[in-house]
Amino acid sequence: MKNSVIKSATILAAIFLLISLGVSLFQSVSDSGPFWILFLIAIGIMFRGHEKLKGFTYTVMIFACVTAAMFYPDVFVQVGDYKLSGLIVPLLQIIMFGMGTSMSLGDFAGVVKMPKGVIIGIMLQFTIMPFIGYTLAKLSGFPPEIAAGIILIGCSPSGMASNVMSYLAKANLALSITITAFTTILAPFFTPALMGFLAGEFVEVDVMKMVWDIIKIVIIPIGGGLLFNKFLSGKVKWLDAAMPLLSMIGIALIITIITAAGRESLLNIGPILILLVVFHNLAGYTLGYWAAKLLRMDERDCRTIALEVGMQNAGLASGIAKEMGKIATVGLASAVFGPFMNITGSILASYWHRKPPKD
Repeated sequence: MKNSVIKSATILAAIFLLISLGVSLFQSVSDSGPFWILFLIAIGIMFRGHEKLKGFTYTVMIFACVTAAMFYPDVFVQVGDYKLSGLIVPLLQIIMFGMGTSMSLGDFAGVVKMPKGVIIGIMLQFTIMPFIGYTLAKLSGFPPEIAAGIILIGCSPSGMASNVMSYLAKANLALSITITAFTTILAPFFTPALMGFLAGEFVEVDVMKMVWDIIKIVIIPIGGGLLFNKFLSGKVKWLDAAMPLLSMIGIALIITIITAAGRESLLNIGPILILLVVFHNLAGYTLGYWAAKLLRMDERDCRTIALEVGMQNAGLASGIAKEMGKIATVGLASAVFGPFMNITGSILASYWHRKPPKD
């Protein structure tokens, strides 16, 4: 990106920040919305010009979307008679199809090459985060449905973001992709069972319905993507190029819609929910890493396991919450978890990138 654009964005970011603070302090916070949104957009553009900050551009843009949803929720809740929450499942299916197109059956063969790492990764994924989530939900004092959302994000599989971070962290990318693939395929069995066991005291969990919801949101689209990759990969080049962008736009839209729907709850419990969600995320990295160390895995694999355990598929959790009919409550934790996970994951990956594994 041209230096002139970066310089202009930097100047505009400073101007919009000053205006935002001035309007918030001397007029009213509700009138400052457009300036905060423009400030974040300018920051996102500015980050593109800095090698170390470039990776945070997408996350900053998501925060701009979240800010827009907080100031103008009605825009993102309903258009005419159509509730925008109806877009969440189709968007997730597109994202999962895109995930399938970037995979092949060879990814699943990874379990033969590194069975220990894959088995440990799956075991830690479906134990550490669910039980931390349950503990936080019990301690939070939140309304039952919002507390159940913390458990739900813990019971979800890892997502594609962990693969990107593993690559940046000089971890074991093949192991990361294999664990993501297997935890995603196993999600229809593990996620509903864990939710029924851990979240049943907070909300009613229809386990069999949740199994079908996950199959519909995850398995069928990924299966379609795998078939596309096998028979049509490279033959529809515009689609190959468009899928990553469509996935990024889809995730941003999902988070925006959930934020708008749960705005009132976020205003009441937002700061505490953010603290708990970030703790959940950081605890996943820490316990995942040290559990792998105790199980005598090498440094590259320990980094991989840490990122796989700490980074969840927040989009899938949002889709499950939507299918439960509780997007504004059960879906809140996943909407908060997604953006903050990308920030912490990027910071951790950057730190490890500068410290290549000795082994």
